[in-house]
Amino acid sequence: MRLYNTLTKRKEEFVPLKPGHVGMYNCGPTVYSFAHIGNFASFLMGDVLRRYLEYSGYSVKQIMNITDVGHLTEDDVADAQGEDKMAKAARERQLTIEDIAQEYETAFHEDRRRLNCLDAHEYPRATEHVKEMIEMIVDLLDLGLAYIAEDQVYFEIEKFADYGILSGNTTEQLMAGARVAADPNKRNPLDFTLWKKDPDHLMKWPSPWGEGFPGWHIECSAMSRKYLGEQFDIHTGGEDNIFPHHECEIAQSSGGDGKVFARYWVHRRHIMVDGKKMSKSAGNFYTVRDLLKQGYDGLEIRYALISTYYGANSNFTVEGLKSARKNLAYLREFRARQQSLPEGHSGASEVGAVDSLAEEKDAAFRVALDDDLNTSAAFAAVRDFCREAYKICTTRAAGERAISQLIAWDSVLGVLDPVRSQESNVFEEVAPGLTAADIEVLLEERKAARERKDYAASDRIRDALHEKGIAIKDGPDGTRWQVV
Repeated sequence: MRLYNTLTKRKEEFVPLKPGHVGMYNCGPTVYSFAHIGNFASFLMGDVLRRYLEYSGYSVKQIMNITDVGHLTEDDVADAQGEDKMAKAARERQLTIEDIAQEYETAFHEDRRRLNCLDAHEYPRATEHVKEMIEMIVDLLDLGLAYIAEDQVYFEIEKFADYGILSGNTTEQLMAGARVAADPNKRNPLDFTLWKKDPDHLMKWPSPWGEGFPGWHIECSAMSRKYLGEQFDIHTGGEDNIFPHHECEIAQSSGGDGKVFARYWVHRRHIMVDGKKMSKSAGNFYTVRDLLKQGYDGLEIRYALISTYYGANSNFTVEGLKSARKNLAYLREFRARQQSLPEGHSGASEVGAVDSLAEEKDAAFRVALDDDLNTSAAFAAVRDFCREAYKICTTRAAGERAISQLIAWDSVLGVLDPVRSQESNVFEEVAPGLTAADIEVLLEERKAARERKDYAASDRIRDALHEKGIAIKDGPDGTRWQVV
């Protein structure tokens, strides 16, 4: 597998530190509002990458942080300025920061499950790891990479010769275009704060330098070190994270021994909406919930966001969503048709033909994803398989073999079936032989049948659910079900 490494500016063969095992850190949400589709495009890229690594035989440990302190509003400069995003949201809504964090962290997990993201192995919260951040700051002071001034702690960028290695920025360029407020305590205007002192900040912790709170950048460095070690394989995020956030992480985490703590840096490029940068003022700002209200389901949204190459800017449009819906309906219809094939005597020869086709298209699927996670080519291989399998399969045995291959690919793409979640009860049995997840799958198949005007198939699914004690009701917001 070859990945484009932002650090080296080229595609590189992926070779993990420990054979067969991958440590991966994904920059997660700041929980001051609902995550938007640009955020989720990055999260989904990490999800597909993990899934494909596991499909390829690796054991993956995935960590995604939850930022609930320290992320300031002016975050495009190394030493972020302005108001803490959490505190600003709390002030505007007249709630506590804890209420804001709990509300939007819950919403994030609900939305990622709707988009069928696997559960990360840990979701460390910044507020629960201040001890580790303080320990790391002490280490940086001991190494001479940081200094104390007026009870604040700064990272001294001149002590790290490779500052700019990720973004390509030089200190001269940064100084020339600096929007940095004058700070007489700094040795260099570009030095960034590791520990901040602000008597008006709503969240403060004791430290060797007095009460204060951590800077945004030190949070990810400390938490990745705790859960993945001094050096790990893959660090992901959105393009906006490259500078300053990830640049500063590298300086903090690699300054002591010169080893870049994460070896492969993978960034999701920008999502444009109707050809424009997404913004509320332009009326093209979408959260997952906005799109759900428009009648799209989570798997359709997932399909739209992952079906384009992550390494190039992509344009999110209503037409693109409609195309995702159409393509997903085709895959659902294919599965439903194969499931309904009759028993037959020519199954053995057909199964062999499907095996050969599956082997050919799986090779194309792997070639696509081995080439820097080219999901658009991977989806093309899946659609090609379905089109050819339609011509081959006339018996149940062949249809089941085709479905098993589709399910195998869906373990990577995640657009057909919801995953099992330890935090969710969707896999508890709610009717004889049926879990909530089973019901959702059947309703998706019923929806596909209705869209192709196969009302007989739609009615069969409805009647089968009714026999199990599940009543369904169609409405303007979609189909709802309940146990009766």
